[in-house]
Formats: sequence, C-alpha cells, structure tokens
Amino acid sequence: MAIEVKVPLLPESITDATVSTWHKKAGDKVSRDENIVDLETDKVMLEVPSPTDGVIKEIIKQTGSTVQAQEVIAVIEAAGAGEKAEESDKSDAKSEAKSDAKASAPAETAETKQAPAASSTTQSTPPMGPAVRRVVAEHDIDVSQISGTGKSGRITKENALAAIGNNQAAATSLPAGARPEKRVPMTRIRARIAERLLEVTQNTAMLTTFNEINMAPVMEIRNRYRDKFEKAHKVRLGFMSFFVRACVEALKRSPVVNSSIDGNDIVYHGYYDIGVAVSTDRGLVVPVLRDADKMSMAETEAKIAESAEKARTGKLTLEEMQGGTFTITNGGVFGSLMATPIINAPQCAILGMHKIQERPVVENGQIVIRPMMYVALSYDHRLIDGKESVTFLVNVKELLEDPTRLLLEV
Repeated sequence: MAIEVKVPLLPESITDATVSTWHKKAGDKVSRDENIVDLETDKVMLEVPSPTDGVIKEIIKQTGSTVQAQEVIAVIEAAGAGEKAEESDKSDAKSEAKSDAKASAPAETAETKQAPAASSTTQSTPPMGPAVRRVVAEHDIDVSQISGTGKSGRITKENALAAIGNNQAAATSLPAGARPEKRVPMTRIRARIAERLLEVTQNTAMLTTFNEINMAPVMEIRNRYRDKFEKAHKVRLGFMSFFVRACVEALKRSPVVNSSIDGNDIVYHGYYDIGVAVSTDRGLVVPVLRDADKMSMAETEAKIAESAEKARTGKLTLEEMQGGTFTITNGGVFGSLMATPIINAPQCAILGMHKIQERPVVENGQIVIRPMMYVALSYDHRLIDGKESVTFLVNVKELLEDPTRLLLEV
C-alpha cells in the first residue's frame, strides 16, 4: 500500500519551506518515525519522520524545492504490501523449480551477485545528527568520502569540519593563477536574517552609545563561588546571568528601553522577556528567557544552556524565539573588542557585550590594571532619548561593578 509523506503543518507566520536534505533515496528502507528529510524555513528547521515502515517508492520534491504545508513530497510503499502476491508467485514457481533448477542456477547466481551491488547503491547516508547534516548540506560535502569516528561509524561535526578543511586544501593546490569560486544559495534562515537586518537599518533611527565596565567584582564572585554553584545547581556559572539580572533591574528603572513602537503608539511591556543571541552554523538565533525577572541566577544559566544546545542542534521552536522585549548579544566570545549591535525588531534596544581585556585605568588618582569590558547599547532614537539610553547603560555598569546591589535592588 502506498503511503504519502506530506509536509507537516507549518508554524504560524511561516507560509512555505525549502527541502534542505534528504536522508534517504528511492528504494531505501525506512522505519516508522525515522527522520527522512529536513525542511528549512526562515526561522526553524523541521524534521519529517516516516509515517510507516516500508520502502521509499518515489521522491516527489527534490532538494531545493519550495513546498507548502500538507504538500506531498514522497511516497512510501508500506511494509507488507504485495506479500500475498509474492507468496502466490512462490507457490506457482515451486512446481517449476525442480524441472529447470539446473538451467536457472547460473542466472540465479548472477542475480545473487548483483543483489549486493544494487543494495550498496541504495544505502542511506551514514548516520549523523542535525547539526552535522546542516554542515554537510551548506558546504556540499560528499559524505561517502568521510570515515565517521563516532559510535557505530557515526559522522561527527569534527569529521565534517575536517572534510571542509580537506576541500579547502585541495582548492589551494590548484595551478598558479587559478581563481576558484564557489556559488551556493543562501540558507532560508540566512536570507531571513539579511532581510530583517536591512529592514531595521532602513526603518529605525538607530544610534549606539558606549560605556565600559570593570569586571573585577563579578569575576571575583564567580571565581569564589563557581565550584559551589555548579555542585549545588548542576549548571555552570557564567557572566550572562549577571548581565541578565543587571539589565532587568536597569529596565525597571528605564521602562522606555523595555518598550516598542506599534504604529503611532508606544507599548510599555510590564514583563521582562530577555532574548539571548546564540550563534549557530545556520546563523544567529535569539531564544527568549520568559519572565527573566522571576528567575534565579541558576535558573537563568540553566535556561541559557538549554536554549543554546537546542539552537545548535536545530531543536529550537518558533515559540521559543518570539516575544522578547530586550536582547543581549555577546560578541566577546569570538574576541570582539567593540561593535555596534543591530536592534532585534520590534524591540527598541539591544545590549552588546564584548571581550574582557586588561587595560590601564585611573582609580583614586592612580593608574591600575583592571579587566575591562566595553558595552554598547544600540537603540531606536525615535523612542529613546540620549538621556534614557545613557542612564540605562550607567545603571548596568554600576550594578555589575557592585554586584551586591543586584541582591539588594538598590
């Protein structure tokens, strides 16, 4: 019996998807609930499982095709289909088998030899996770040339990255004077990011103000309690929870920074949903910490770690990225010393963290060395005045340079 494989219902606001990667070919066996194809939208990656055990009879929508919800993309011949006919054929053939066994023996031997070859040509791609599949698809890697070092021959991300390095090395060995180029289409999420960033720069009066923070007090607390914190809460103590807490307190003091523009109205949000930007192979995504003001530092760190892992493995849902009121992005993890972050619309402000670097500063008339971090607040000047932006950033600075104020809320 033929079973149709359809595009699942797409999340709200998403109208179509692109067939990203087929993990099976026509003729391959599949198991029920086994992922057979990845669909890429401009926000999330969707995995489509097999609805039944069987064999892929036909792939209707090839890689790169644009598909709509509930559109048929493949057909699977369900296991058990045709079994009765095969049994009937076998019983009819039994009477003939004895008489022409000798004549048929050579043909059967040839068919037997051909069967493994046919089977080998229809083998599925080696086992690999969603993050690895995206690396393979985006860099056009031939997985048949990769020897997986993971469990049961599984291809790891390191294997895929090594293959990219080998391809690049091969490219550099081209004859002198060669000028190689490679043209690949943007992923859906990369194209959407480009569209949104361009829209923000064209439709907002974006301005950035800077300050610097002496991170020594936060680093001292972190070093003193890091092991105890991890032992008690089973999560690592990082800097982000300090910044989330400081930003929430600063937003309470400067409500306009936690607002947004809707037409000619200003919408003041009475809650604090903080987006934390996460870099992935597919692009930058921003999972949201709901009601961050009600979360402990341990809960904040655990949620950030969980969201980051989901983002990198393609498991982050659209709901987990919607509705933020303010965003924090940390370019410091890549070594950025200073940058001007772009607002995450429809929010009206974003805080940029940067690399911690020892610098000479003046304290009480003396030059001393301190671990300093530049911070940047980009904001929509249509709504936020310079006074409010500077006040917000100064509050963040003061709260982090004297972290006990975070506990006392003073």
